[in-house]
Amino acid sequence: MRRTGPLAGLLALAFAGGCTLAPPYRPPVVAAPERFGDVEWTPAQPAETLPRGPWWDRYADAALAELEDRLESASPDLAAAFARYAGARALSVEAKAGLFPTVGLGAYASRDRQSDNRPLRSASQPAAYRDDLAGGSAAYELDLWGRARNVASAARFAAEASAADLATVRLSLEAELATDYLALRGIDVELALLRDTAGAYRRALDMTESRHEGGIASGLDVARAEAQLSGALAQVTDLTARRALLEHALARLVGVAPADFHLAATAALPPVPDIPLGLPSTLVERRPDVAAAERRTAAANAGIGVARAAFFPKVTLNATGGFESTASSGWLTAPNRFWAVGPAAALTLFDAGARRAEVARAKGAFDEAAARYRGTVLSAFQDVADELALVNLLRAESVQQTAAATAARQALNLATNRYTEGAVSYLEVVVAQTAALETERAEIGLEVRELTASVGLVRGLGGGWSRADLAGQERPP
Repeated sequence: MRRTGPLAGLLALAFAGGCTLAPPYRPPVVAAPERFGDVEWTPAQPAETLPRGPWWDRYADAALAELEDRLESASPDLAAAFARYAGARALSVEAKAGLFPTVGLGAYASRDRQSDNRPLRSASQPAAYRDDLAGGSAAYELDLWGRARNVASAARFAAEASAADLATVRLSLEAELATDYLALRGIDVELALLRDTAGAYRRALDMTESRHEGGIASGLDVARAEAQLSGALAQVTDLTARRALLEHALARLVGVAPADFHLAATAALPPVPDIPLGLPSTLVERRPDVAAAERRTAAANAGIGVARAAFFPKVTLNATGGFESTASSGWLTAPNRFWAVGPAAALTLFDAGARRAEVARAKGAFDEAAARYRGTVLSAFQDVADELALVNLLRAESVQQTAAATAARQALNLATNRYTEGAVSYLEVVVAQTAALETERAEIGLEVRELTASVGLVRGLGGGWSRADLAGQERPP
């Protein structure tokens, strides 16, 4: 029976995969809520009426969709996130290379002269000689304890976390753009209301001046009418300034200089979309920041295996070979060949507790990552709870505010008619005008808040992202 040598045994153990010293990995468990206030979690149902594609398509706004597309291809912040992800992916490839042999080639040709007084030099040795060498070398770490595999796993998990970070940045930028866009459209609607109101105030001023000229109205009524008109015009100017700032913010998001960017005004807001919820487990799978925290926890777990492997010998299989000669002729011939092959092992016997400290540090890093993961999951549930409460309560408030605006408009009509008939002073008209304008602007503001809360809810639910995106992402053209 043929006896197996130690080298063959090491090779067999290496190709069998050795062992790993990393603890079995299980994602930290966070208890999911069953309800948020009066809202219960329900299984997500297919909704054929919802638009397919990016989440912002639910708002059915072509200008918003165009801006989101421009953000994907031109945002400098998103480009920076892509660059970070590309670096993390390259580090993963670099770490994975440690699982394979390192092979190199080398050659040199030199002319050397020995010192005449070199110690132990014999008289037969020439003073000058050539040394020409060409050969190769290979080295392969026998991953008996899983060190290289855990290094590669940790780097892969870190790259996946970076992919989720990229998705988080993209979703944040998309939500910021949508929020700014909806706020701008809300200002457009307010501006249309204020311009119409200013027109009504101007007509009221003309009527009051005519009544004053006829001796029916006092100069105080005229002054009050002029104040109302000037106040409305000042609010138009203020909103115009706020619109300009929002337009500049949108220009930055899509990578355009503010001077080269303009959005035409429109006096309509998109409808608030229905956003389907799902089970808490679905939320955890669809939040990119949660996925990033979980992948970093897995990377920290692999780091424990790397730290533990330092207590065991590092075994390397080395091989060298080639040709070496002192004569240029017949250099690459059999008599000039050389080779060496064999394993090498190294083990630290004393390091004053450095390895134990490294294991403790790795375990601490895992505990920290696990705690951050649990905190991120709880933050995800909080985000959804906050935005869900806002969406529901703002919807109810909007109904109430619409009723208030309707009543304020009726009061304004009655006050104007009573003033025309001479039954009341213009002060009553001013009060009714102010109340009507405030309630109508509040109605618009609530609609904008409801829309932005829906964007926040989409962001809280993870947008259109899924765990499958961890496989890899490409930079947009």
